[in-house]
Amino acid sequence: MTTATDQIRETIEKNDVVLFMKGTKMMPQCGFSSRVAGVLNYMGVNFADVNVLADAEVRQGIKDFSDWPTIPQLYVKGEFVGGCDIVTEMTLSGELDALFEAKGVTFDKDAAEKIRAANG
Repeated sequence: MTTATDQIRETIEKNDVVLFMKGTKMMPQCGFSSRVAGVLNYMGVNFADVNVLADAEVRQGIKDFSDWPTIPQLYVKGEFVGGCDIVTEMTLSGELDALFEAKGVTFDKDAAEKIRAANG
């Protein structure tokens, strides 16, 4: 029988970028999830979305898995990046671009620059 932890690990291993969020990338169910999904969508990042509201075991499981108390949670190439505040800071500082470049994740550099310009 597959546990929530197995399911989480498998999802993270099979996808370069995964966002564990409330809702889906097209229909986010909370502002923080919406912000991170919006940044990824705007930057043209191909990512898997996991709706934690659809499965209570996954919702608790991802918090235990990452030892991080809040949703959303972003993973890039198997590595836990952080939640909304961290992703926002990394986007504005250019660290997210650097991470994507280092991990070989395709994204729109111009879109990332526009986000920084709009929030600078």
